[in-house]
Amino acid sequence: MKIKKILSVLLVLLVIIPSFSQEKNYYQTDFSKEEFASRRAMIFDAIGDQSIAVIQGSGGTPGVSVFRQSNSFYYLTGVESPHAYLLLNGKNKRSTLYLPHRDEGMERNQGKVLSAEDAELVKELTGIEDVKGIEFLARDLSGTGLIRPPAPALHVEFSPVESGNDSRDELLAKQIMVASDPWDGAASREALFIQKLQSQYPQFEIKDLTPTLDGLRLIKSKKEIEILREATQIAGLAIIEAMKSTEPGVYEYQLGAAAKYVFTLHGAMGDSYPAIIGGGTNAYMGHYFHKTDKLVDGDLVLMDYAPDYKYYSSDVTRIWPVNGKFNEEQRALYEFIIEYRDALFRYIKPGVTSNEVLDQAAADMKKYMVGKTFVKSSHLKAVEDGIKFRGHFQHPVGMIVHDVGRVHGVKLKPGMVFTIDPMIWIRDERLYIRIEDVALVTEDGVENMSAFVPTSIEDVEKTIAEKGMIEERPAVKLPFEK
Repeated sequence: MKIKKILSVLLVLLVIIPSFSQEKNYYQTDFSKEEFASRRAMIFDAIGDQSIAVIQGSGGTPGVSVFRQSNSFYYLTGVESPHAYLLLNGKNKRSTLYLPHRDEGMERNQGKVLSAEDAELVKELTGIEDVKGIEFLARDLSGTGLIRPPAPALHVEFSPVESGNDSRDELLAKQIMVASDPWDGAASREALFIQKLQSQYPQFEIKDLTPTLDGLRLIKSKKEIEILREATQIAGLAIIEAMKSTEPGVYEYQLGAAAKYVFTLHGAMGDSYPAIIGGGTNAYMGHYFHKTDKLVDGDLVLMDYAPDYKYYSSDVTRIWPVNGKFNEEQRALYEFIIEYRDALFRYIKPGVTSNEVLDQAAADMKKYMVGKTFVKSSHLKAVEDGIKFRGHFQHPVGMIVHDVGRVHGVKLKPGMVFTIDPMIWIRDERLYIRIEDVALVTEDGVENMSAFVPTSIEDVEKTIAEKGMIEERPAVKLPFEK
């Protein structure tokens, strides 16, 4: 009898343990439900008590592609189920999440996915008041005030939704290309959603929710800053590993492999954007991504690369000599870039504008140039043009590398994160020099989140002299010899 009881218990455990293992990791643990609720509350404040908002999550992925939720939907819920919708009713300040029904076949293959059948669990995890199946969204939209006019205003996102590693500028460019192709011309998912709402509910005045979401995402919370700092540290460690692995004859893509190893080692979901790794004149192309060439003795190599980490990005760039030593020409140009970076950081603080920072830094650089000499007149011309250039103060960084929101033409506030990206071009040589750091505006100044990544000539050369993983574990020669 005892043996039978033991066997029965073991059989129960064998059934239960796999189901427990399936339950793991189906909801994020980086943000509290209180933080998500606070974000939704700010949406309510923005749209008012006579409006509603509907946020559409990302659609499903084809085949075995890994699903990634849209940034807006994740920002407000943390839920990573495909084909989900969020209704924010400003009239009663209640949130309703609409999820597909359970797909047992998919869960057997991929693991647990939150569905409408998990309503009570989802409410507990997210703090959202109601959870329903997708089929209830149409009924609930009608119930927001269509019977007794006037209907509330309906806010949805007009701009392309980020659901991968493409920023809004790139998504808009893609839409333009599609619209310009007479054999394509397909409407975007956002446009189709708006068309359906307009055709089925003409009573609604549809408004753009994008500016509201952009404004919220521009100012990072304490937890967001923590994740951005980690993402920046991973990006920096990857660049350091690439520096160590640099020597003439190494391929650009091999430096990318070393960096990607560091990303994966630290839990990144993948790339935040395609790696920009350009040796010599390849660096002159701002978004060079082919990475097929060998590094050449005497050239510089530029790397601009960051991970997709917990739905957040970074943006760090360094440039260094392939042979490990800056020559006289490279040294003078590089020192100018370092000095410009430091000058820009000197003036970043709450209450100032990007133009004020640029003006003050440019004034400092004019003083720096007194008595400075360069090997070639074209190099002198390049740095003089660089002082006038206004693009050194770059773009916000957050859930995407070119994040949403404005940092130009507005007063800086604590919690803003953006890049400082001093650069110069020597056009006749197709030579491009720049570095890029991540700036966080604090309560009383600024933090360079990527300051630990080697920048000084001494530190860069010292790092290159160390052995990297490509030297320790070089690629196996292909094809294998028989």
